[in-house]
Amino acid sequence: MLFGGIQKLTLIDYPGKVAATIFTVGCNFLCPYCHNPELVDPKKIKEQERLSEEEILKFLATRQGLLEAVCITGGEPTIFSDLPEFIKKIKDMGFLVKLDSNGSNPQMLEKLLADKLVDFIAMDIKAPLEKYKKVAGERVSLENIQRSTELVRTAPDYEFRTTILPALHSKKDVLSIGRWLQGSKKYYLQQFKPTKTLDSAFLEEKAFDWPSVAELRRLLEIFFDKVEVRE
Repeated sequence: MLFGGIQKLTLIDYPGKVAATIFTVGCNFLCPYCHNPELVDPKKIKEQERLSEEEILKFLATRQGLLEAVCITGGEPTIFSDLPEFIKKIKDMGFLVKLDSNGSNPQMLEKLLADKLVDFIAMDIKAPLEKYKKVAGERVSLENIQRSTELVRTAPDYEFRTTILPALHSKKDVLSIGRWLQGSKKYYLQQFKPTKTLDSAFLEEKAFDWPSVAELRRLLEIFFDKVEVRE
């Protein structure tokens, strides 16, 4: 696996847990508004600082009994075939594990769930299925995305979430996501922040105003057990 950084303490990445967050390098999607371009853009990846697995595990060993959980995000962690082995080492140290994924690799999710290696999965929903390729790129397999949503709902705990911005998501799009995923436990709307993006043109795009986000949240409540907004 390739690692591009570690956040040694977070109180928000794993809901209700004190955690550390590990960032993997590389992604198979090209979402223009991505806020971690240094982990996705091939040119920027070359300049990104790297950490070894040994360094990460050594740090976590010093946090046993202090941290409750480890979050693994990216990039896209499931592109690495040795992800299960890495997670097992973390689980053996007594930590809960949360995985952030774009849902492109349901085979990996199925293995992780079958081996009880993940305690929480957060899947990014880029758009309604009919617009997925427009937002995330033509390489997206809609069948894989659909299968992943089904698998995520079998995890011990999970959430779906969408970063929304007017340039890519209409009110109709957001409600289409709600109908698609209805009955799921938790869904989060995430506000777009034009501070760092994969496509520099998106630095000029605007976020939804808060009254619009509040309305979308209200409309989505009929589809999910819990709907929240993240800044």
